[in-house]
Amino acid sequence: MSDLRDQLKNLFPDHQESNEPAANPRERNAHSANDQNLPLICRYEKRKGKGTTIIEGFEGDAGQLKDLAKVLKQKFSVGGGIKDHCIILQSNARDQIMAFLKTQGYPTKRVGG
Repeated sequence: MSDLRDQLKNLFPDHQESNEPAANPRERNAHSANDQNLPLICRYEKRKGKGTTIIEGFEGDAGQLKDLAKVLKQKFSVGGGIKDHCIILQSNARDQIMAFLKTQGYPTKRVGG
């Protein structure tokens, strides 16, 4: 490793090393369920003959929404994505998804039949 540092010092002689730990790019201001003021709206609809569960009303930023969608897709082994700040999951697992979100502390509201 010192060989690499010597090479870097030769390339950048004016550089001063810092003793501060590097910031983790995955660290975000985590949006917790306690930060969610309005309930997440969970609705079911058919698109092109297939059932989809749509979750709307998430109040975090796009990165946090993406992380939540990833957790839901892995937990329920379904495909899906994000469109217009809504999570769209390819299944009719609305009740199970709502139960999971409630255990995570998110307020939820069922919309539709």
